[in-house]
Amino acid sequence: QVQLVESGGGLVQAGGSLRLSCAASRRTFTNRAMGWFRQAPGKDREFVAAISWSGGSTSYVDSVKGRFTISRDNAENTVYLQMTSLKPEDTAVYYCAAKKPYYLGSASDPDGYNVWGQGTQVTVSS
Repeated sequence: QVQLVESGGGLVQAGGSLRLSCAASRRTFTNRAMGWFRQAPGKDREFVAAISWSGGSTSYVDSVKGRFTISRDNAENTVYLQMTSLKPEDTAVYYCAAKKPYYLGSASDPDGYNVWGQGTQVTVSS
């Protein structure tokens, strides 16, 4: 049973923009914070951004602050990652994830998430 499905990845030139979407099942999405992570070839999975259930709290890794924006539409069970001013170092597979209910650890800790999508490739050419 697929619970998170990412879309919107692709090939873009440096300086360009993409918007990633993550569609969730209602049970996976409701009352959960959501996060985006990425993994480049040969590197560990890296936290990118997270958003609370209400959408009132967001956090970002320093390297994307001011360029990426995470948002969510709770009526549509969807979380988004708007990416602008893309750089070649943003190239990676991007994953969305649902945070464990009642997890009190950091939003950037991948161990705090227990539902993951299959990933969508983002490639930024120089």
